[in-house]
Amino acid sequence: MDKTWMNSNRLSKEYEKGVWEFVEFAVAHSKDPLRMPCPCLGCCYGGKVDGNKLASHLLRFGIDRSYTCWTMHGEKSNGNAESSCNRKYASNDDCTDTYDCDRVEEIAEALEEDLEDCPKKFERLVSDAEKPLYDGCTKFTRLSAVLKLYNLKADNGCSDKSFTELLALMKDMLPEDNVLPNRTYEAKKMLSSIGMSYDKIHACPNDCVLFRNEYAALNECPKCGAPRYKKKLSPAKVLWYFPIIPRFRRMYRSETDSRHLTWHADERIIDGKLRHPADSPQWMKVDTEYPEFGKEARNLRLSLSTDGMNPHGIQSISHSTWPVILMIYNLPPWLCMKRKYMMLSMLISGPKQPGNDIDVYLAPLIEDLKFLWENGVEVYDGYRKESFNLRAMLFGTINDFPAYGNLSGYSNKGQKACPVCEDETDTTRLDLCQKNVFLGHRRFLNPNHHYRGWRKAFNGKAEHRTAPPFLSGDQIFEKVKDLSTQFGKPFAHSLVKGGWKKKSIFFELPYWKSLYVRHFLDVMHIEKNVFDSVIGTLLNIQGKSKDGVNTRNDMVNMGMRIELGPVTKGR
Repeated sequence: MDKTWMNSNRLSKEYEKGVWEFVEFAVAHSKDPLRMPCPCLGCCYGGKVDGNKLASHLLRFGIDRSYTCWTMHGEKSNGNAESSCNRKYASNDDCTDTYDCDRVEEIAEALEEDLEDCPKKFERLVSDAEKPLYDGCTKFTRLSAVLKLYNLKADNGCSDKSFTELLALMKDMLPEDNVLPNRTYEAKKMLSSIGMSYDKIHACPNDCVLFRNEYAALNECPKCGAPRYKKKLSPAKVLWYFPIIPRFRRMYRSETDSRHLTWHADERIIDGKLRHPADSPQWMKVDTEYPEFGKEARNLRLSLSTDGMNPHGIQSISHSTWPVILMIYNLPPWLCMKRKYMMLSMLISGPKQPGNDIDVYLAPLIEDLKFLWENGVEVYDGYRKESFNLRAMLFGTINDFPAYGNLSGYSNKGQKACPVCEDETDTTRLDLCQKNVFLGHRRFLNPNHHYRGWRKAFNGKAEHRTAPPFLSGDQIFEKVKDLSTQFGKPFAHSLVKGGWKKKSIFFELPYWKSLYVRHFLDVMHIEKNVFDSVIGTLLNIQGKSKDGVNTRNDMVNMGMRIELGPVTKGR
């Protein structure tokens, strides 16, 4: 095949044509077209991508020009260095590159061996974790020593050159039989098997699109025209995506983690009490409606949580970075929310929050979740010593009320802020406090509850209304399925001002509309903040109390607790 395009300008048509020919060749010869090693300069063969992502990466970052024989993508070498170079020039004298083609093939074979879930790779990792740093050493293994040193390098920002010199010096200082690597390259190669791969995806600074798939080769946003890059080809905004499938595979390879992931089926006490998400009606509903998924206890049920944070030390800076974290509900309750098992799947960079446009950034994660639901992936179970087809589903989201609106697509601000009551939301405007309050919560009590008849303690009226009807996921989907939303900050003015603003990207998941509850509110805002307000008011804590002159006057204006109205005495 003609490979002169590999040396062409990355922005030229010749290079683009060559990329698509390469992708076509790779897909045709790949054992798994959805997980091909990527030879772009960003992944350096470490990323596993499908055909579209492969083309996107090669167009964005360029191809490794030393990859002259495509052994990882189906091409076979005949062992001849000259022919394996396989460049088609006007004459052989025109080939001025000094690549060692035999070395390239050797690296390619090593990388082929180093693919995800390779037993040899895993055995090497276990061996390094058990091998003493030198004979008689009880404190460090080969792996733990390198991890300690590399963390030291990362914390202090050491260069690769200085770290190589440090390794060489330490190797000389240790006993002669030590197994410490003496170069940064060797240390990185050893740690690469436990590293977390990621995809760095450029985004429109106005949150219109991600520069991937059909937009991968563009240098400006196709919707708002904003430039993709700042100065010196630095991207204006970046999404960091940490693929979840390799991490699930790694978890199941661990004998301990694999056993914990089936705790809900093997060790949970079933006595009708709610101790775990597996005791909920929603878990049982999934088992009933999707029996093929439910019968395999190792299939994962995940929860997604996201919110804005300021990663900078100076909190006066207005900056909002959004991490997207997955929790695994298969685990026992004392492990579900441990940091070790909370998986960072995305990092949406700031400085502005994505808001309603968060669906644009969630697209890569939703694609993986759809694949895990519809097809699944083959995974090795380290506890049961067997392979099986792993599937996964998103059980719901956990967030505060503003993030609830961003993820669900409902406008939860203003007078109709409740996504359950919608137009029947009971709203009262406080003229002096300048805020909306929602006083219709007694509608949700039992018809005979004694609070319904209390007047003085509430709003001066008895409550005889019933709760608004519960809307199922199918009913909500019927409301939003025809909504056409244009994402991006320049188009925010076109959004509806109340009610449902968009069809959430979560509805692309086939099971989403069949769930009883799709979005959960987090405990901190329901319990801690309410508790702070109540106790702060009762104890009259400065800055925490909700009691004040405006509050008392608003109560008088509403005809509630007149005797508590403020009394003027002098000043």
